[in-house]
Amino acid sequence: MTSRQQELDFGERPHLVDLFAGPGGLDVAAHWLGIVADGVEWDAGACATRRAAGLRTHQADVRDLGPEDFPAATILTGGPPCQTYTVAGGGAGRRALDQVLGFVKRMAAGEDVRSELKTLEDERTALVLEPLRWALRANHLGRPYRTVVLEQVPAVLPVWEAVEEALEGIGYKTTSGILHTEAYGVPQTRRRAILIARFGATEKPRLPKATHRRFRRGSAPRAGADDLPLWVTMGEALDRTDDFVVVSNYGTGGDPKARGRRHSDEPAATVTGKVSRNRLETPDGKNLARLDPWDAGRLQTFPRDYPWSGKDVSQQVGNAIPPRLAAHVLATALGLVIDPRRLDDAVRGTWQDFDESRPVATEGADTGRDVD
Repeated sequence: MTSRQQELDFGERPHLVDLFAGPGGLDVAAHWLGIVADGVEWDAGACATRRAAGLRTHQADVRDLGPEDFPAATILTGGPPCQTYTVAGGGAGRRALDQVLGFVKRMAAGEDVRSELKTLEDERTALVLEPLRWALRANHLGRPYRTVVLEQVPAVLPVWEAVEEALEGIGYKTTSGILHTEAYGVPQTRRRAILIARFGATEKPRLPKATHRRFRRGSAPRAGADDLPLWVTMGEALDRTDDFVVVSNYGTGGDPKARGRRHSDEPAATVTGKVSRNRLETPDGKNLARLDPWDAGRLQTFPRDYPWSGKDVSQQVGNAIPPRLAAHVLATALGLVIDPRRLDDAVRGTWQDFDESRPVATEGADTGRDVD
């Protein structure tokens, strides 16, 4: 029996618990891969979307639950709220980074730091530590998660590196790094800090290999530079043949008045919770109808009929991990091989019509890459 087969019994459907599950970005990917997913999410709007999509949903605060509440789960995933760590946010998380790193070390040493977390400037900053609490608790119960997958904004990478050290201390092999979404077929430039950990593995895990070229504005890719196809454009993702320009709600280059602009033959800029405020124009400056939630969802690689529901739908869309990226990360973490055509069909097809009997990945050799 190989180390990969020891980690995952392919005779049964793997089962994960997803913390801070949002409207279902990672859970959609799990569905495509044939994985059972229980999502924990407290936001009422996101839960409304999840329930409309038929996803297993537990509306609760992850701080009030633990591994004992999901005894069947052997995979732990999570994307904690990023507002205090993002450049667009208030920066409380970045200011508290040293404190957070100190808490990681103390938690790994067995200390209960929960009462001290309340002293942080913004309580959301401490939520990034919840996946570690769950992993340590599961190990204490004698049922360590076989696989852990975490994602966040790039500013959280130092936290993930500290979490790596904590997990390696209890028997995991780990890796972390920054992934660019357009390099995985997402029609959007967005960077995510990813951590993958495997319990009892003999080798260090890898991050998924890129499937598409990185987007570099103003520099055409060299012919024959590699075997990868170009990035996916907004026009392709939205099935639009007309030329259009998306004008960002945000400034660029340090100038709040200089709005970022992306053409329809380019990937979108990062889809945020303010995506509904972006303007659409023709190349000669005439106004077009703005993106609706379903358009924004498709730029995130949600199926075109995904049932967005509840309040603050734009925020739900912007907060989610792109399902296509999540599928590549999960597949690599679990030693699965994705069929690119099946994944394309899932992304471009409808949520209701996906054939669960034909998941987009099968058991196979690890196709990931070493961390740069």
